[in-house]
Amino acid sequence: MEPASEQQAQVPASATVIEPIAPLWHTLLLVAFIVLFSFLGASSQRTVGQGHREWLYLGTIVIEWIMFAYIYWGIRKAKRTTVRELIGGRWNTPEDFLLDVAVAAVFWIAAMVVLGGLGYAMGLSGHGKAEETKKVLSFLTPQNLRQALMFGALCITAGFCEEFIFRGYFQRQFAAAAKNVYVGIVGSAIVFGLGHGYEGLKRMLLIGVYGLMFGILAHFRKSLRPGMMAHTWHDAFTGLVLYLISKLKLV
Repeated sequence: MEPASEQQAQVPASATVIEPIAPLWHTLLLVAFIVLFSFLGASSQRTVGQGHREWLYLGTIVIEWIMFAYIYWGIRKAKRTTVRELIGGRWNTPEDFLLDVAVAAVFWIAAMVVLGGLGYAMGLSGHGKAEETKKVLSFLTPQNLRQALMFGALCITAGFCEEFIFRGYFQRQFAAAAKNVYVGIVGSAIVFGLGHGYEGLKRMLLIGVYGLMFGILAHFRKSLRPGMMAHTWHDAFTGLVLYLISKLKLV
């Protein structure tokens, strides 16, 4: 008979027992809200954004923090984890922080290469596509300093809250329901893609792949921090590119 330690070592990571951190109804309600808000709010977001970007930024920030508070309430009610544990602990030394910065930078560069190639294959980039991108996302592009500052706050909020929501909460909940960590990664990526209905079907698929990459990073790094950094950088970089496109007449 094999020792218990050897038996445990032979259990694949995908079959690791994972406890849910909130009730099932709590998760389903949040999924329904995200999907409904994504698709029903897509047209209204564009309308509001064209003339009142500040209100769009502020409204999005408030909604994301409300979702964070909702999850916080759910996990407090279940008493199975904490916010800190979901994020992955804390930095104990400056070296820990710098390592996460380096991991985030390498991940972001690699992700941009992968997404750039996939976007080109899907017909979302390349010759003549900049104007299309501008039309789809122009309502999000800051046009002055005040909007740029609010957009920066939105990027930070999205980096923290969305990684916590999707790679922290959903990934853990789906993995617990399926008893498989990789189902959790894929499930959270699907909901992440569905949450960006305003960008159209192809971009939703691309964002879903991006979410999948974030999920893999969170799983193997055992921390949300590098993903939070990369997510913030990506949103800020996207806003800068769109601003340059709109102001410098690059299309």
